[in-house]
Amino acid sequence: MKSLYRIALLGMAAVAVSCSDSSSKWHINGSVEGLAEGDAVVLEGNNQGYWYVIDTIRTSKDGSFKYAGAEHGYPDIFRLRVGQNSVYFPIDSLETVTINATAPDLAANHTLSGSPQAENLARVDSILMSAASRMGVSAMVNDTDLKQELARIILSDPSGVVSYYIISKTIGDTPLFNPANPVDNRIIGAVANAYNMNRPEDPRTKYLAQLFLSNRRTNSQPSQLTNIENQFEANVIRAFEIDLYDQTGKRHSLLELTDKGNPVILNFTAYGTEWSPAFNIELNKVYSKYHPQGLEIYQVSLDTDEYNWKQAAKNLPWITVLNNVADGGRILRDYNVNALPTTFVFNRDGQLVERVVDITKLDAAVAKVI
Repeated sequence: MKSLYRIALLGMAAVAVSCSDSSSKWHINGSVEGLAEGDAVVLEGNNQGYWYVIDTIRTSKDGSFKYAGAEHGYPDIFRLRVGQNSVYFPIDSLETVTINATAPDLAANHTLSGSPQAENLARVDSILMSAASRMGVSAMVNDTDLKQELARIILSDPSGVVSYYIISKTIGDTPLFNPANPVDNRIIGAVANAYNMNRPEDPRTKYLAQLFLSNRRTNSQPSQLTNIENQFEANVIRAFEIDLYDQTGKRHSLLELTDKGNPVILNFTAYGTEWSPAFNIELNKVYSKYHPQGLEIYQVSLDTDEYNWKQAAKNLPWITVLNNVADGGRILRDYNVNALPTTFVFNRDGQLVERVVDITKLDAAVAKVI
């Protein structure tokens, strides 16, 4: 089975060298079933939309391989190629990504692990492969359900490299998210805005801004949105709704909170964990500093012990709600929550602008939207 889609990425030439482990390098390892000792696995980077060879990795007798690449200052997408088939993988920092694949069709038969971004990219590729198998390649670019699912992933982390990966996908010669389509361009604009705020030095930031602005519909142009497009736009541009109850039984809507024109922190947590008290102390420092300027916090707990949750929640100064087993996992899927704590920052326009992994960087993220 041949690869069903390709990707064109804009980036700077990455400098990567095969060498021994060190603290200033990222690493990949894994295996390609079906390869013999000494077979070639080609590592490629991207520059101005063109893929170039970084190095050729030789496999051991069981098909295993490893590689170390030098840090180059920003997250990027690389690929491993065997023949004409490739596996794409992200490198966000200095992590180790594990790639296990089966030749010859690596695209359809591989797993990624080692970082949240790697697992998220693998999820995206799985969604695309499944859609291609189900509906055929030509129908994918016009499938509203597929686009909504991908848009939810994008908006859960708009400044992440996987979001860039998605909007850079092409199906045949057609962009999956087409900037000529006003609805698609709004999604591109959300990514461009997040990159501009959080990754101003990233070489893709200027390109994203130009792509969005050059295709933005002006007021002088008549609207061409159909009812389906309007529904799609309404579903993906705003925050995903969370409508849960606090410890006193009062309902709180996240959309109502973000619509008030204040910056909002959305945090998923569990008070019963060992790290929760220390995390909330750091969260309170940011809240105390910026609440006088309008900052609000909407904290979603996933605790299973409701009594203990209520006891902890009543001592906190921000909105605390409980998502228990009966409420299901929809909001976790909407926000792509795969670990706790997970934190997001919304600006005054209600746009999700950053996913914050490191609590020590939350202050700086909030300062951008105050």
